[in-house]
Formats: sequence, C-alpha cells, structure tokens
Amino acid sequence: MSGAPTAASSGNHSLHLPTPTLDAESQSLLQSISAQGGYAYARMAALAVAGDQSAAEAARDMAWEQLHSGPWHSVLPVWRDAYSMACLHVAKFHFAAGEFGEALGALDMGLIMGGTLLRKDLHDSVLLVSSEARKKAKSLGDFKGEKLVPEVPVDVNEVLKILPLRSLTSGRVDKRSDLSMEGFLRDYFQTGTPVVITNCMAHWPARTKWNHLDYLTSVAGNRTVPVEVGKNYLCSDWKQELVTFSKFLERMRTNRSTSVEPTYLAQHPLFDQINELRDDICIPDYCFVGGGDLQSLNAWFGPAGTVTPLHHDPHHNILAQVVGKKYIRLYPSSLQDELYPYSETMLCNSSQVDLDNIDKNEFPKVVELEFMDCILEEGEMLYIPPKWWHYVRSLTMSFSVSFWWSNEAESSDS
Repeated sequence: MSGAPTAASSGNHSLHLPTPTLDAESQSLLQSISAQGGYAYARMAALAVAGDQSAAEAARDMAWEQLHSGPWHSVLPVWRDAYSMACLHVAKFHFAAGEFGEALGALDMGLIMGGTLLRKDLHDSVLLVSSEARKKAKSLGDFKGEKLVPEVPVDVNEVLKILPLRSLTSGRVDKRSDLSMEGFLRDYFQTGTPVVITNCMAHWPARTKWNHLDYLTSVAGNRTVPVEVGKNYLCSDWKQELVTFSKFLERMRTNRSTSVEPTYLAQHPLFDQINELRDDICIPDYCFVGGGDLQSLNAWFGPAGTVTPLHHDPHHNILAQVVGKKYIRLYPSSLQDELYPYSETMLCNSSQVDLDNIDKNEFPKVVELEFMDCILEEGEMLYIPPKWWHYVRSLTMSFSVSFWWSNEAESSDS
C-alpha cells in the first residue's frame, strides 16, 4: 500500500522514522508552546531535530513535568502535544540505533499520555517499529510453547470455597448455543435479561493464539500498558502503574505461587494500542442490535483471584471470555437501594458491599437478595444489560474482552 510507512535508510544506513504530521505542524506547535512560557522546551526540541538525543530526552522531561503540574483536566492541551512531540523525537533516536524496545516504550507513552495532534504519527511509528522488531526476532512458528491456562474442567466444590456466600444456589443465567439475532433481541435484549451465549467465538484467532505466552510476548512484549495493583479499585492500597507487557506477563506467572499483590490489566483500550491483538477478535453481531454505536472495546487480563467489585455500567455489555474462566454474579437494577451504592459521585455506580466479606450488621438487606450467577467458560459470551449490578472473580488466569454499546435511542440522547 503506497501510504504505509516504510523504514527509509539514510547515508549511514540507520533506520529512519517518518513523521509527516510532526514535520508539518512542528513550527506551529513550538510557537504555541513558547506562547505558554515553554521557551526552554522549544530550544531543546530544536536541538533534538539537529541530532541531540539528550536534548530530546530533556524536552520530554520538561513536558512530563507540565503534565503533572496540577489536576489532569487542567493541563493545557498544547503540553500534551508537546509530550507527544518529544516522545517521537526520543523514539527516532532509539529506532535509528536499532533499539526497538526503547523506541516502542517512548511511542506508547506518547499514545497514553500525549495529545491528539500527533496520534497518527505515533500509531504509524508503532506499526513500523513493531514490524522491524519482528524481523529481528526469530520466527516463533505456530506458538506451541507454554500455555497460560491448561484446559481442565472446573471443580465446583473447590471453587465454592473461594466464592461469595450462596454462590451457584440462586437463579442461574440461561445458556444458549448459537443464539440467533432474533432470539437474542426477543428473549434477552428487549426484556433486559442476562444470557450466556456459547459456540459463538470459535472463528476468533484469539481463541487459539492468546493462550500462548510466546505469541503474546512476540506481538506485545515491548509495549507499555497501564495496570492496576492491589485487591481492587475500592481498596486503599490500590494503585496504577505503567509497565511493559512482558513485565506484566512475568508478574502474572509469579503471582501463581506467591503472595505478591495481584496485577490486573483492567478496562484498558488495548486493541486501539496493539493492532495485532485487535485483528485476533471480531465484534459480535449482537452488538449491533438496537441500532446504536459501539462505545468501547476493552481488555481484562489478569491472574486467578482478581476481583471486580459489585458495580453497574451504563451501556449494553457483552463480556467475551477468550482464555480461562470467571465467576459472575448479577443483580437487577431494581435492587439498587438494597445494594447500598456509594453516595460520592465518582463511585455512585459501585456498591459498598464486599460480597467476599459481607458485614451483615451494616448491610442487612444484601444477604437474602435473589441474584443470577454463572461460571463463564472459555469461548462463551455473557450479555449484561445496562444498569445490572455485577461482581466478577477470575477463577484462573483470564483474558476477557468487553464490548459496550448503546441502542439508537441512547445514542441520540448523548
């Protein structure tokens, strides 16, 4: 394809990273940065273009300081674009030196923390650097190495020891094989009822690829991703970190046999970031029921024992289980008051109730509430209607994809 980026060779045969948007917008962006007092940054950026790598790194540090000068919403957009610019400059030096991991790290930080102006350059550069990195790495063939999760059936008696009280004793979520679009619309979408859909993901390349450590390392190992560390987002010791995907995979493997705090890649738009993984999945046809739009496509990847506490979401949701198994408990939106939601605006969609350790004195209404639950197996999808409260626990190492969409009426209201 004529528009695809290529690694041009200069006179000294070093690799070159094309950045057409940066080239076209550089002077205008530097003037805007200078107008906000960024004269030192502009000087360092000019030196970086002239071939000074330490100046490129200094400019990146200056922009980073501006990104952390106050609340994120108060950071001027021009400084986010300045950070993207500096990340591209740094990546160019690493790429020219054949340091592909370092180049990808700089580009990912630009994508995660930078502005919108240079996103196409960042994305195209990632594709080019990733391609060169794969040429350098040896071929991994059919990825027949170590599997992340062995294919063994669930031992229900063992699982019940770690699940919340009364699990698998109340209403079970319907399981439907090869559910037709008409059946989904009539029996579940229009009635607002959860359902597990089986035999609907066999054609996904992810079903065979994502359970192989070698494959995930080859396509994503050098990429930088945000992860959550700690029990869950409602706990005081919870925090977020930026790590390479390889480091994240190693932490998960370590977590199998130690008491290290769980590390969880949760609700992250991984597929916007890593095209190879996006190509391994398909948007389910069910997500087009209602005539609305796909709102988000997120990854959930972590070790056994990771928990998403009881909460609800505003959109229709299909949770596709690609690798491993999860337990999910669901309560209808009509039970909101009995589930004691937080009063704070930021947490109003989360329950104060810890289902793993219910305080019966503080939350007496919860214990006898009726609910639906299921064990979601590899290759199955769970439809969760809007505003249904749900609790999720990984029973094994688990890689899931969530598809949020709105129906036509919701899209026109937003």
